Amino acid sequence: MTKRFFGFALLLGLVLTTFTAMAAGDPDAALGVWKNGEGTGMIQIFKQGDKYFGRLVWLKVPNNPDGTPRTDVNNPDESKRKTPLKGLVNMRDFTYTGDSKWGNGKIYDPKNGNDYSCEMTLTDPNTLEVRGFIGVSLFGRTDVWKRQVKK
Repeated sequence: MTKRFFGFALLLGLVLTTFTAMAAGDPDAALGVWKNGEGTGMIQIFKQGDKYFGRLVWLKVPNNPDGTPRTDVNNPDESKRKTPLKGLVNMRDFTYTGDSKWGNGKIYDPKNGNDYSCEMTLTDPNTLEVRGFIGVSLFGRTDVWKRQVKK
């Protein structure tokens, strides 16, 4: 009887520990390479310190018609307009907020040269919802990204 009780208590402890770890989420679960919803680019999400960033690592159309690499031609800062798009860090300063969500970040859209507030939500291990917005999250747009490479 005592052995059964201790066996049950041990099993219950393991189940509760596993449940607590799953409920807390993995702050690094978003690390890896993701394809944007349009299929025009892939972004590698990486970590520096306790913050998360994203860089463009693949473009469907990497070059201009003349064969030169595409650059950040729409950047409002003229001095950055010759910066290559491939390798550009366009997501920055995200923090893990719990429950498979990252917030307090910024995302830069090289199509229009605008910077937006941004949050990310991992809806399953291979799907990331990225929401860019101005002011309040209610007024924004969500893009659904698919994982290409894990960490």
